[in-house]
Amino acid sequence: MLKVGFTSLGCNKNLVDTEVMMGLLAEAGFKIVEEEKSADILIVNTCGFIDEAKEESINAVLELARYKEEGNCKALIVAGCLAQRYKDELLKEMPEIDGIIGTGEIDKIVQVVRDAAAGMRPELVTDREFIYDHTLPRWQSTPPYTAYVKIAEGCDNRCSYCAIPGIRGGYRSRPKESILQEVNDLVRRGVKEVILIAQDTTRYGTDIYGRYALAELIQEIASLPVHWIRILYAYPTRITDDLIQIIRGEPKVCKYLDMPIQHVDKDIIKAMNRQGDREEIMKLVNRLRKEIPGITLRTTLIVGFPGETEAQFQNLLEFVREAKFDRLGVFTYSREESTPAGMLANQVPEEVKIKRRDLIMQEQQKISLQKNRQKIGSTILVMVEGISADNPEIYVGRSDADAPEIDGLVYFSGPALNPGDIVQVKITDASEYDLIGEV
Repeated sequence: MLKVGFTSLGCNKNLVDTEVMMGLLAEAGFKIVEEEKSADILIVNTCGFIDEAKEESINAVLELARYKEEGNCKALIVAGCLAQRYKDELLKEMPEIDGIIGTGEIDKIVQVVRDAAAGMRPELVTDREFIYDHTLPRWQSTPPYTAYVKIAEGCDNRCSYCAIPGIRGGYRSRPKESILQEVNDLVRRGVKEVILIAQDTTRYGTDIYGRYALAELIQEIASLPVHWIRILYAYPTRITDDLIQIIRGEPKVCKYLDMPIQHVDKDIIKAMNRQGDREEIMKLVNRLRKEIPGITLRTTLIVGFPGETEAQFQNLLEFVREAKFDRLGVFTYSREESTPAGMLANQVPEEVKIKRRDLIMQEQQKISLQKNRQKIGSTILVMVEGISADNPEIYVGRSDADAPEIDGLVYFSGPALNPGDIVQVKITDASEYDLIGEV
C-alpha cells in the first residue's frame, strides 16, 4: 500500500479540492499520511493567485523534494492553480516535479498518482469545467466540527486584476440537491459549522436557475441538523433582500458576512471592472447594520492598484475610518500577467503599496480594539476548538463572529469541555483581535 502525503496551499476553496483528492486516493486503497518523510508520494496543491502565493508554492515544491533523499518519496506531484497556469514552465524548469494535474482534473488524481509512481511523469492539464459533487469522497482535513462546502466553481466577474477566470473557468453552480446531500453527510459525521464558499457566493444559481438562489439554498440547509451556517465571499452589489432576510431571521445563520469590496474610489473601481463606489458601499453597510442588528461585517481591500493616487488612497482610508468594519484585511496589488491591469503602465512602486497597506491596518487595529472592548461584559456563543498552547487551563475557541483562520479567537476558562462544544462565554477582557472570558 503506497503512502500519500498532501500539502494544501492557498484558499479554502483549494482545500476542498485537496480533500476530494485525498478521499479518492483513500477509496482507491492508498494510505493518507501526515508525516511527509514517510510518504511514498507527495502532492502539493498549489496557489497561483498572487506573487506571494506563487513563491510560497514554488518553495513548498522545493522543500518537499528533499524527501526524495531524506525520506521515502518516490514521486512529487504538483496540483492546483499554479499547475493549471504554468504547466509547461514548471515541467521545464523544475526536474523535481514527477507529475502535474490541473484544477479541472482532480477526479483523475488516482491515475496520475499511479502513473507517477511508475515513473511516467504524467501531465494532465486540460479541462476547466469540472466541479465536484456529493458522490465524490472527501477526506475531511478541518476539525471534525467544521467544514467548507464549495457551492460553485469558477468566476464570471472578470475583475481586471484577477487571473482566476483563466485558471478556474467560468462560473458554475452546483445543484442544490448535491449541496444538501453533502451537508447532510457532513452533519452525520459530526460537523456543526458549515461554511459556504465560492469565488462569488452571491452569484449562486444564476447559471442553472436563472436567478440569485443563495438565500433559497441557505433556507434548505437550515432545515438540516446543522448549528452554524456561515457565508464567505459575497459580492457587495449582489446582496439581495432575500439574503438579508435569511441572515436576519434564521437562527442557524451566523450574523456574519464576508464581502470583499477591494476599493471604493469610483475611478479605481471602474479600472478594476468592479461595481459599487464609496457611496453605494456605505449605504449597504448602514443598511446591513440596521436590518441585521449585531451583524459582523468583514471585507478585504487592495492598495496600490495601477494609477492609484495619494488622493484616491486617502479616499479609501477615510472610508475605512467611516465604515468601521469589524474585520478587515488588506492586500498589496500583485501584477498578474494576462490580466488587463497587469498591462497598465502606471504601476505603483512596491514600497508605496506596503506603506499604504500598513496605514490601513494600523487604522483597522484601532477600530478592532474599540469594537472588541465594547464586548466586555457581554455573553457570546463560542465553539470550543481546544486547549491553549500557552496555558493548559485555558480553552480557545471562536464565536459566531469569527471565521476559521482569518478572524480572531476567544480564550476562556471553564469546566471540562470538548472540541466542537458550543458554550456561552462572558467576555472579561479584549485585545485588538482576540477576546478573553469565562464560561
